[in-house]
Amino acid sequence: MATVKFTANLKRFYPHLAPQQTNAGTVAEILDHIEITFPGIKDYIVNEQGQLRKHVNIFIGNSLISDKMELSDPVKSGDEVYIMQALSGG
Repeated sequence: MATVKFTANLKRFYPHLAPQQTNAGTVAEILDHIEITFPGIKDYIVNEQGQLRKHVNIFIGNSLISDKMELSDPVKSGDEVYIMQALSGG
C-alpha cells in the first residue's frame, strides 16, 4: 500500500485529515480514494477539468509528479505521496 500525506493547511478545512493508506495505482486514483473519505477535498487539489491546480504540488517520494494534466503518474506499494498546497502572500 502507498501512504498519502497532506500539508497541515488542508486541515483547516478537514480537521480529521490524516495520512491515508491506498492500493491506488495512479495519482488520479489516489484522489478518487481520498475523495470518498473526505468529500470535496478534490476541489482544493484539481480544477474543473481534473488538472492539478497551480498552487498544489504532489510528490511521490522526493519527485514531483510529471503529469499535472491527467495525473497518470504511477504509484506503487511502499511509496509515500505528499499533497502540498503552496503558500503565498507578501
